[in-house]
Amino acid sequence: MVVKNGKTVTFVYRPDQASCRDVALAGSFNDWKPDKGKMNRQKDGTYRRRVTLGPGEHRYKFVVDDQWVEDPQAEKQTVNEFGTRDSVVVV
Repeated sequence: MVVKNGKTVTFVYRPDQASCRDVALAGSFNDWKPDKGKMNRQKDGTYRRRVTLGPGEHRYKFVVDDQWVEDPQAEKQTVNEFGTRDSVVVV
């Protein structure tokens, strides 16, 4: 899920299971590098990361315990060059 406030976008991941250890955000805006997108666990159990993005479409995925996961609540999904799907946010 994303929450937009102008160019500031807060990415929110709500785990299906409580045993999730590490969550990161990887996308076109950080060269698809999960180590640049560590998400912080909140008291409500979600993981969040705030990013300032320029106008346009930005592709992303969550990386949950080293598994690449689409955002089921994304505005849109698109197929990537690997034949899997990326989530998309539009600013």
